[in-house]
Amino acid sequence: MESYEVLKDLAIILFTAKFFGVLARKFKAPQVVGQIIAGLLIGPCLLNLINPNQTEFIAKLAEIGVIILMFEVGIETDLKELIKTGPVAFLIACAGVFVPLVMGTILYMCFYGTAPWGSENFYKAVFIGTIMTATSVSITVASLQELGKIKSKVGTTIVSAAIIDDVIGILVLTFVIGLKNPASRPVTVLLQTVAFFIVAIVGGYIVFKVFSTLDKRYPHTRRIPIVSLAFCFMLSYVAEKYFGIADITGAYIAGVVLCSLSDNEYIERKSDVISYMFFGPIFFANIGLKTSFDAMDGRLFAFCICFVLVALIAKIVGCGLTSKLCRYSMSDSFKIGVGMMTRGEVALIVSQKGLAAGLLTADYFAAVILLILVSSIATPIILKLLYTRDDKKSGAAA
Repeated sequence: MESYEVLKDLAIILFTAKFFGVLARKFKAPQVVGQIIAGLLIGPCLLNLINPNQTEFIAKLAEIGVIILMFEVGIETDLKELIKTGPVAFLIACAGVFVPLVMGTILYMCFYGTAPWGSENFYKAVFIGTIMTATSVSITVASLQELGKIKSKVGTTIVSAAIIDDVIGILVLTFVIGLKNPASRPVTVLLQTVAFFIVAIVGGYIVFKVFSTLDKRYPHTRRIPIVSLAFCFMLSYVAEKYFGIADITGAYIAGVVLCSLSDNEYIERKSDVISYMFFGPIFFANIGLKTSFDAMDGRLFAFCICFVLVALIAKIVGCGLTSKLCRYSMSDSFKIGVGMMTRGEVALIVSQKGLAAGLLTADYFAAVILLILVSSIATPIILKLLYTRDDKKSGAAA
């Protein structure tokens, strides 16, 4: 097989991913949904346009794409806001992780049988719950901005809780993947995780000081984003190689280390160029390429439907009830629960890592994609209805 054949495959992936991404936005859906659909269309599910001999190379490019995506998520983190949010957002985020994790695990065991601790089936069940912990607040933020509620108490709480939710979710992912290793023990995995974060905090402080000096000497120069990306890849490598931590955790921490630089927005913009134009579309299209419906039967179809329902309800229950306990009104608590139920790229990233670790098969990507579609469409609609209802009540009372 000639090496230049991959150029044709890349051309097909980039063109179709962009076309369907734009089409998805026309229908008020996230662009990533269109890119996944593009992968389904050109992959083995339908047209089978991609040469199977090139899939390993494309998968490697997709892996780079996911690392850059997580680096961007980290660098977009408002660390000061994260620290200032206090215990309320933290409690809501913890409930938003714990409840879906438990409910997802129970759901899998209801369909495929209970399993003892340490068995293969047990780790698969826990990983299904891990996928449900992810929150993608971008759709909610856009909806709140449109409604003029982004700076309200509810809006600030949702955004802050979602940031903390992602941090906790990544920790859970790291721990579950670490436990999957037959040679590992829970205590060992915990110690490795703690050791990594100690090294990341101490080393990150030193790196931040070095970058701050470079940033003052060479502001708005391309060498800063280039060195930042090199730091991202190196920390991803160190996390996976020496601590057994998922490489995306290292990428995320690298972004958090640099998020307080004065040039952080410049670094994010430059990183976004290569992610948006090349690696990002390949990653999301590759999800579609790897999705298989060959094993879709009545039980798997029923599981997909239940997976979506449980994932949505778990966030509303976990985040909504905790908000109520934190003295929010019933209406605001429900808004927070609904605002936290959207899923997006983080759920896909978690699923991809599960596939690589043998905790998930390609058949279950259908459930994740369906969850992203339903939550992305339902969340803005429900939020608008809730705020419209409350505005009418306020107007009537006035």
